[in-house]
Amino acid sequence: MLPNGLVADLRARKAPAIARAISLVENGRTGFESLLSILHPELGHARRIGITGPPGAGKSTLTEQLVRRYREAGFTVAVVAVDPTSPFTGGALLGDRIRMESVALDPGVFIRSMATRGSLGGLATSTREVCDVLDAAGFDRILIETVGVGQSELDVARSADSTVLVLVPESGDGIQTLKAGIMEIGDLFVVNKADRPGADRLRQELEITLGIRAGQTFRHVPAHHGPRAGRTPPAGPSEPAGWLPPVLATIAARGEGVPELVAALDGHAAYLERSGGLDQRRRQRLYQRTREVVERAARQWIWQDTQAESLIRDRLDGLAAGRANPYEVAAEVLEGLKQGSRV
Repeated sequence: MLPNGLVADLRARKAPAIARAISLVENGRTGFESLLSILHPELGHARRIGITGPPGAGKSTLTEQLVRRYREAGFTVAVVAVDPTSPFTGGALLGDRIRMESVALDPGVFIRSMATRGSLGGLATSTREVCDVLDAAGFDRILIETVGVGQSELDVARSADSTVLVLVPESGDGIQTLKAGIMEIGDLFVVNKADRPGADRLRQELEITLGIRAGQTFRHVPAHHGPRAGRTPPAGPSEPAGWLPPVLATIAARGEGVPELVAALDGHAAYLERSGGLDQRRRQRLYQRTREVVERAARQWIWQDTQAESLIRDRLDGLAAGRANPYEVAAEVLEGLKQGSRV
């Protein structure tokens, strides 16, 4: 049973109703799936932008600057800031509402800090559903700022239409930072704190690496001795078949480079619309969401409504003594479930 007037107040973008709806979803309280079902037909208005990168890259400052720019353009903005979990309360540890104080009181801005609660992907398990609530509330832009835990940030790409990977010169070897899949999640790359030593080098490394991936190696790197004799340099860079992520430089603390980032995000949104990529990404998100809902319901059913927990506990002595192993016990549990019994 949903609270009286919650859906109507949410659609009117009333802050108390948004907060109540998010709490309902985030904590999995009774009625949260009914709420999300009601809101589902209204999704698709907001542009979802992921901001990710290693800790200390200045993601919160950059997010705050993006909020300011979007508000100046007349857009309403919601921020979902996924923070580490407090080991004592289970709540968000850092609290981006405090760090974004300059925009937090704007009535056109809504900021919510969420705890990862052990989610290996760096995103709280309900983050995508919270974004749905904010989308249905009519926000034009939803910024998803992640906790920054390295390679497990891959989950952000499944939650956003555009993903910005933020790096800083002092984060170490830029190529090492980008190894093993992290490179794949960025639609735009930002070298923040670009006034510090090593920024130009990191930016060049990124462009070279992106060029290797797209088959346009060294496209922005000048030759040491100018154009080779007998060869006419091309009139201009040819347009790549797909999206070639730009590498931008910002100094978020001073707002420098942020207008260029906003323009690049608009360019990526236009590319997705033109190429059909936006529809493809959103369809994939719906597919993944449905799987997650099935898996969540299956876990809840197995551990709360069957005897699987009791059976495992009954087999603990045999497991500890080596007479059985976890795979045999798990197979026994699964076989019982397959037969339609509750084990």
